[in-house]
Amino acid sequence: MTEAASMTEAEAANELMRLAKAIAKHDRLYHADDAPEITDQEYDALVRRNAELEEAFPHLIREDSPSRKVGHEVAASPLSKVTHEVRMMSLDNAFNREEVEEWAARIRRFLSLDEGEPVAITAEDKIDGLSCSLRYENGKLVRAATRGDGQVGEDVTANVAHIVDIPQELPAGVPEVFEVRGEVYMSRGDFAALNAAQEEAGGKLFANPRNAAAGSLRQKDAGVTAKRPLKFWAYGWGAASDVPSGSQHDMVRMIESWGFPLSPFLKLTDSVDAMIAHYEEIGRQRPDLGYEIDGVVYKVDRLDYQQRLGFVAKAPRWALAHKFPAERAETTLEAIDIQVGRTGKLTPVGRLSPVLVGGVTVTNVTLHNRDEIERLGVKPGDRVVIQRAGDVIPQVVDNLTRKEPREPFVFPDKCPECASEAVAEEGEVDVRCTGGLICPAQRTQRLEHFVSRKALDIDGFGSKTIAQFFALGWLESPADIYRLKERRQEILALEGWQDKSVDNLLAAVESKRRPDAARLLFGLGIRHVGEVTARDLLKNVHELPVLREIAEKARAGDEEAAAELTSIDGIGPSVVEALGDFFHEPHNVAVWEDLLGQIDPPRYEVETLDSPVAGKTVVFTGKLETMSRDEAKAQAERLGAKASGSVSAKTDLLVAGPGAGSKLKKAQELGIETVDEAGWAKIVAEAG
Repeated sequence: MTEAASMTEAEAANELMRLAKAIAKHDRLYHADDAPEITDQEYDALVRRNAELEEAFPHLIREDSPSRKVGHEVAASPLSKVTHEVRMMSLDNAFNREEVEEWAARIRRFLSLDEGEPVAITAEDKIDGLSCSLRYENGKLVRAATRGDGQVGEDVTANVAHIVDIPQELPAGVPEVFEVRGEVYMSRGDFAALNAAQEEAGGKLFANPRNAAAGSLRQKDAGVTAKRPLKFWAYGWGAASDVPSGSQHDMVRMIESWGFPLSPFLKLTDSVDAMIAHYEEIGRQRPDLGYEIDGVVYKVDRLDYQQRLGFVAKAPRWALAHKFPAERAETTLEAIDIQVGRTGKLTPVGRLSPVLVGGVTVTNVTLHNRDEIERLGVKPGDRVVIQRAGDVIPQVVDNLTRKEPREPFVFPDKCPECASEAVAEEGEVDVRCTGGLICPAQRTQRLEHFVSRKALDIDGFGSKTIAQFFALGWLESPADIYRLKERRQEILALEGWQDKSVDNLLAAVESKRRPDAARLLFGLGIRHVGEVTARDLLKNVHELPVLREIAEKARAGDEEAAAELTSIDGIGPSVVEALGDFFHEPHNVAVWEDLLGQIDPPRYEVETLDSPVAGKTVVFTGKLETMSRDEAKAQAERLGAKASGSVSAKTDLLVAGPGAGSKLKKAQELGIETVDEAGWAKIVAEAG
């Protein structure tokens, strides 16, 4: 696996795209279907790799990034949907002591705490179950819901009535409204007994206890749930009319006094050393526990600290999951195949003798690119070490037979799909097909990308439909999608198509005649222009023809035009170059103009929150005395503002603390409104 620091932007963008798709798939399998194809450790490795790349290339963060999501949207289900009053968040992960230490240090920096000031942290084992929220009103259980995507879950009230660990009524004196949150799980012994009974009855076998628990809880017939041995333990709370304590530990112990089981390992710690010692002790006992765990959860104990720390996209800053390490296995690399992606990249994929790695049978492994094959020295027949970490599919971490005398693998210089020349551009490691839209692999995948959910989102266009219409010569470019209404009778003549299905498809196409401009820009598949980049560009430029004009000027050497784009936060020279190259290519221009002849994307505008700084750009400079810089930026973002690191003519407000220097001077020269930290606090208070 290539280190993030040594990757090109193109490599990072491609890998982030693959990761987003793979993680979304595994989210759906895990949360919606209860049928995961990989273990939790392998999934964590994918998320970890995504985070590494996003940290190294923040301007490439995608709109569909896993870091922006919690769980998975609730799929079609006989269970009714429930909107959580307080969002059920996910957790950020750590995999070693250094990452735990950095998290603890980040907490101190954010809160501006002195080195000697203690920060109490709770630590408990992280059970591998299904998150559930239990809402009590006047002491009585009125609703139970799964996490779902964090905002909307499924109503399982009737089902949890059969879980003995969950009280139907709470003791007198509890808050009027209180949501207890925890995990529904199945013990290892009960899981083995259930699978044995299922096998004897010829029923479905569950992959692991977590799947069994999820499948048992998410039943339309609560009677099925009643027959399954489910358990529950609490770890926190959601909406509450009153929180009687200011301590995480004390609140959870109070919940325990109401009749809820807790983790037997829940402990209050006062240092990273104590946290790690508890993690290691739980790890030692892990094999003998009666239930599955995959790590240890740390939480800042003081609730006022938690409130100040707040949240990032999908996780609280005040909590962390310290995961147990991944596993490895040996197997034989039987063959190396080359796959061609939407951007023409030739990706080598290793085919393996099937090997069990931590309960998952692995048959494929990514080899990334030509340089990675050379670095590992791999060739068909080699014995390799596989690790479930770091990419869309497991990776090779070692070649045990590197020196054995076999013919080396020769990376192709021709595209296996269209036989066009395959080359690596200067400064890049990826080998790409030069065939462009004459390459069937690229053309069909680009069309799939154009109609995908995150792009134009046109219902009814699966990969089979696109391949079928492409083979018939009906789809050569995106504009052809809008001409399909002229082929209604021809489509009806195809096997499997009926009046209703054809009309639904054509109606979906017609509904996208005025598409969102950012989605359209992303759907064109321009290199380096992901979902987030497309939105960032159009938040500032607003109209696609104007963006084209600026990009063409920048490519022609107009420094002012280039500066107009690079002044947008997150837009770098590579994006400007990619846009210029796209509009310089005559074929792309023809496709673009043909498409705009079929559609009319409206001006792109972004709704902002109703606050004094909503939609404005705020810069913080100097020393902030009552909060950290990160906390101040987080406040700005919560108010709908954009926190920037540099002052320009587009800056609306400068917040200057003591020691402000060049940024303050530049702001004064530009006539930008400036306030001190007290002034900023007043703006925040008035908005809140």
